[in-house]
Amino acid sequence: MADRAVKIVVIGGGPGGYVAALHAVRHGADVTLVERDLVGGTCLNRGCIPTKALLAGTEALAHARAGNEFGFEVTGEVRPDLTRMMERKNRVVTQLRDSVEVLLKKAKVDVIRGTGRLGKGLTVSVETEAGGQTVQADKIIVATGSEPARLPMFEFDHPAILTSTSALELLTIPKSLLIVGAGVIGCEFATFFAELGTEITMVEMLPQMLPLEDKRISKQFQGLYRKRGIQVLLKTKVDRIDEYAQDYVVARLSDGSTLSVEKILVSVGRTPNSAGMGLEDAGVRTDGRGYIVVDDHMRTSVADIYAVGDVNGGLMLAHVASHEAFVAVDNCFGRDRVRDLRSTPSCTYSHPEVASVGLNEEQAVESGFQPITGTYRFAALGKAIAMGEDAGYVQLVVDNRTDLVLGANMMGPHVTDIIHEVAVAIQNGLTAGQLGETIHAHPTIAQALMEAAHDVHGESVHISKTGG
Repeated sequence: MADRAVKIVVIGGGPGGYVAALHAVRHGADVTLVERDLVGGTCLNRGCIPTKALLAGTEALAHARAGNEFGFEVTGEVRPDLTRMMERKNRVVTQLRDSVEVLLKKAKVDVIRGTGRLGKGLTVSVETEAGGQTVQADKIIVATGSEPARLPMFEFDHPAILTSTSALELLTIPKSLLIVGAGVIGCEFATFFAELGTEITMVEMLPQMLPLEDKRISKQFQGLYRKRGIQVLLKTKVDRIDEYAQDYVVARLSDGSTLSVEKILVSVGRTPNSAGMGLEDAGVRTDGRGYIVVDDHMRTSVADIYAVGDVNGGLMLAHVASHEAFVAVDNCFGRDRVRDLRSTPSCTYSHPEVASVGLNEEQAVESGFQPITGTYRFAALGKAIAMGEDAGYVQLVVDNRTDLVLGANMMGPHVTDIIHEVAVAIQNGLTAGQLGETIHAHPTIAQALMEAAHDVHGESVHISKTGG
């Protein structure tokens, strides 16, 4: 191997796979990327990017409707055109996918269009439209991703039953929509369709919306959704579908009630794309759900085979897949790098946005810290008030003994952007004092972080203190 480039075969071209391929080339590897569908994976083609393009459309729609508040008048009816929104979404996706294709071409990555399957002796057999071929590798990185989970009670062949993928192809606005699952995906689609005028009901079997977020934020978030007319039923699930009709379905809920809606969106998680790719024959261990088992070096149970992204069952986020891709490639070159997810942000692009990183207060206690918090409300922040986006707050979680920043929970305008300031603080061991002493431009949304850092020690001059 010392006399030639390391041969790395990457199976899957999503944010884990194509990033691994490009990073490996930068380090001198000879890289083959096997992709059976579209480069960019779910995130670029059927997830992160298309949903954000659509949400940008409804955000513009909401601003147009708010002319009286901001001092302008829109003549004529302001109404959505879902077909044109979808066309714009497709243009955005195509532009970004073409950019990735160009990067791979310029990097001289050998892209094979087909379905990859692990073989013996670090080989990958690829079934293509033209036939098949076998590629020999020194290292293999599996990055095949995941797809929406399909609960057996739903007939997904019926046009009324949607996944997050098929919902992105609708051309008419549903009059009513039942969203099964109030996690990140469900809440983002609720934001989108609510602005279009769809009557929305959400059911969540757990006791809070956004189950992975801080309980206080989830409760306030639910209240804001209810004010927008979105009905949220917690500790509730769909027991069965009583009737499939041409233009509606009737769902029976666990509380015994029935609900007739035009469409049902099932957003209850994802399942790995691991079946049929020869994992068992190659000796690669999976868990009971089909996820590939890896260590923190991204190594599987077979030497020189790695797995990154959704297929390994970790944090199912595009940015985590890309981080794991860097880790796996570095370890392909013997660099003993471990996955570090301490500063991984979690973002929900709803209205309002929700973001978190690190530990919330409850998790900090469970981890043995003595947490204290600092909070600043957007209702007191100049930039948020000027924008007309003053719902929500920023809360920092800090260790009382060391003043180290442990985490943050946020809800409000642009929090999916400013959360990264806290991620940097966690990753680099910064204290609340250091964060608060950093000059923040005025007026900005990020000032809320500075004020929250000051509030940790009761020093925010913009928070009124009572008592003597």
